[in-house]
Amino acid sequence: MTTTQTADAPLARLVDAVRAAAADHERLELRGGGTKAFYGETPRGRPLDTGPLAGIVSHEPSELVVTVRAGTPLAELEAALAERGQYLPFEPPRFAPGGTVGGMVASGLSGPARAASGSVRDHLLGATILDGRAGIQRFGGRVIKNVAGFDVARLFAGSWGTLGVLLEVSLKVLGSPVASETCLLDVDEERARALLAGWRARPWPLTASAWHADRLSLRFAGARAAVDAAVAAVAACGGRRLEPDAALRWWTSLRDQTLPFFRLDAAALAAGEALWRLSVPPTAALAEQGGVRLFEWGGALLWRRGPAEAATIRAAAAAAGGHATLVRAADKRCGAQAPLLPAIAAIHRRLKQAFDPHGIFDPGRLHPGG
Repeated sequence: MTTTQTADAPLARLVDAVRAAAADHERLELRGGGTKAFYGETPRGRPLDTGPLAGIVSHEPSELVVTVRAGTPLAELEAALAERGQYLPFEPPRFAPGGTVGGMVASGLSGPARAASGSVRDHLLGATILDGRAGIQRFGGRVIKNVAGFDVARLFAGSWGTLGVLLEVSLKVLGSPVASETCLLDVDEERARALLAGWRARPWPLTASAWHADRLSLRFAGARAAVDAAVAAVAACGGRRLEPDAALRWWTSLRDQTLPFFRLDAAALAAGEALWRLSVPPTAALAEQGGVRLFEWGGALLWRRGPAEAATIRAAAAAAGGHATLVRAADKRCGAQAPLLPAIAAIHRRLKQAFDPHGIFDPGRLHPGG
């Protein structure tokens, strides 16, 4: 077990800042590394830096649990886990260097392994937060079996800083797989979806899948015998193995969105290009929406790049039983997130009132006016 003792000064500064903001009705933008400022609605308020509140509080490898302060660089946490042969199974995106653990949890974003290993929320065991009254609250715990009743800690995964300041989180981790192989198949989107649908019932250690530009990538990880069997089956369908270093570069570029597909420069944005993220059932191809496309998670996460009306894309996603988020665009006046249904909006307002009664934390970051 490893432990890092941290001084109380960074926490005291955060408490004082929130108390003063509440008294003055001042808005605060919670900021760790600032690597996700482009995501969602435009941040508003005076930046409140959580970076100084950093350090790994405890790591018990045999229990598969790590507790870490929110300002800790994500790269530092991943390096410490790797030294003990462990990793974050949900593969959080690292859009740029400097991202923090708090930003990882607050965004709730997961990478290529999401469909196989679960989300950030699924691995969040406990959280300590600073609420809008400058009070410190603790939810959950530091062991896997810790929840009796409603798991309040998980509300903060994907809250984008609107409910409170994350101070410390406990996360479930996993041991690194013994074997990992990536296979490629040259197929169009329709064929890729058909193959994945047919393979869902097979006991393969498929930890990630992605299709783009008529190429389907499949990653198998786990016991060597299971990985080899899956690779052989894909080879029988015309697949080929990707060299390990190239495979690592590919999945990393997908995870961190450094592929050319995700890069929208100023000229592309000015020309009306936009990047959409559609969360839909894996059978919902939405081919009629066109654009340049990439899908992950067996088809459940569809990325679309190209000009289009927000109403058209959101209507198609809703009709398929999902929703669409506008990730990158020159103009986000349509709203980055899809409008909430009235009943869900009411729940959001009650949660905001309970944790942030003065409305000081990142107002409107999730939904305009929310």
